[in-house]
Amino acid sequence: MPLKNNLFKSSLSVINIGLETFYDTLSEQKTKVIHFEWRPSAGGDVKLAEILSSLSQDRISLANQKAFEIFNQAEPVLTDIKYAKDVIPGIDRYTVGHAGPPIAWEQMCGPLQGAILGAVVYEGVANNLDEALQLVLLGKIKFVSNHALGCVGPMTGMVTYSMPLWEVKNTTFGNVAYSTLNEGLGKVMRFGANGPDVIARLKWIETELAPALKKALAQSGPISMKVMIAKALAMGDEMHQRNAGATSLFIREIMKHLVSVVDNKEALFRITEFISGNDQFFLNLAMASGKAITDPAKNIPYSTVVTAMSRNGTNFGIKISALGDQWFEAPVNNPKGLYFPGYSEKDANPDIGDSAIVETFGIGGFAMGASPAVVRFVGASSVSEAMAYSREMQDICIGLSPHYVIPTMDFVGVATAIDALKVVETGILPVINTGMAHKSPGIGQVGAGIVKAPLGCFIKAIQAFNDNLTRSI
Repeated sequence: MPLKNNLFKSSLSVINIGLETFYDTLSEQKTKVIHFEWRPSAGGDVKLAEILSSLSQDRISLANQKAFEIFNQAEPVLTDIKYAKDVIPGIDRYTVGHAGPPIAWEQMCGPLQGAILGAVVYEGVANNLDEALQLVLLGKIKFVSNHALGCVGPMTGMVTYSMPLWEVKNTTFGNVAYSTLNEGLGKVMRFGANGPDVIARLKWIETELAPALKKALAQSGPISMKVMIAKALAMGDEMHQRNAGATSLFIREIMKHLVSVVDNKEALFRITEFISGNDQFFLNLAMASGKAITDPAKNIPYSTVVTAMSRNGTNFGIKISALGDQWFEAPVNNPKGLYFPGYSEKDANPDIGDSAIVETFGIGGFAMGASPAVVRFVGASSVSEAMAYSREMQDICIGLSPHYVIPTMDFVGVATAIDALKVVETGILPVINTGMAHKSPGIGQVGAGIVKAPLGCFIKAIQAFNDNLTRSI
């Protein structure tokens, strides 16, 4: 009895193993507590654990190291602006590229359907949204995943025949990737808006902004995205939800050339006002850079490194190196974050967009620790929580980038080259910073937040990987 009395009279020091809710409760009571992160392999799924234990770790490790080195050897360089009609084989005015894995009209979410109708009007094959809908229902409009077109686009990700695209070349491996130009925030097509003002802005981007930038790039020559991304991390960007530093760096690089090639003062004012007033302007450049970085790592036998992550508002899809362009999908999750005044969780659509390509190579949510200013915008509770996300991502990646570092975390490299095997083994899910679109078409952005990839798509990828190895033996 005296021993028990002494135990309850003394201060407690606790090691919590397993459920974090116990840790949270003890922390609230000001008890000295350490949380030990432990999960059963494969979440306790016996069959899945057997698959994991049967795989040849040596071959997979060597293959994943090769993919990791390809990521790190990449030199993404902005080379030009091209029009989709000139660089995407087979595209016509009835083709609409969209974010995420392939999906049929009937399964599409509201913002994606709304954006597609607006894109059809933008291309001039319909005079209004009702006519556009009739073309869709008659099967006249062809839907294609952007990744199949060599492109990426944020949120709904519209890519159509007349749209100008950034061209980013990976000079190490010679591949190119494309992305659209950023429209800005709020009521824009990438968030599902489709009104006359949205289409007019896109036409202005096509006919005035893009030609001016193309001329400026012809004068400036290639611009290193690798250098710009590295500098922006040091300026407090993570380059998914915060691009203020990166956009400023791009403005500084391109503006002297824009001034030189744009003779019309009114046009020059419109262009500079638009770019300088859009802190997210660099996002699409980061995305094209991400695809240019990850594409060369496709089709490495035995590699379980993730080469793409993307969402169409209904499903979340990933690709892994060894299985090339095969998508593995699971229902997409709902972001958690902060909403614009007048909106709440009931208004938000589930996660959507190709923009998770930036997390695929290590920035965005993986680099949240570099960006104290973005913490409250995406709903994280503190800078330390953002740093914890960045540290946790190290547990599911092959290694740390030698080029993209986080100054606020003692210059540690960002975690890069996600290993689908490690995700399944640990249950730790990739974290993504994201915007939030209204679930109804035509409204636009309602907030920003954090979302995690669903485990299901990683499990499917590893099961298919195992099946493919079994068939080849």
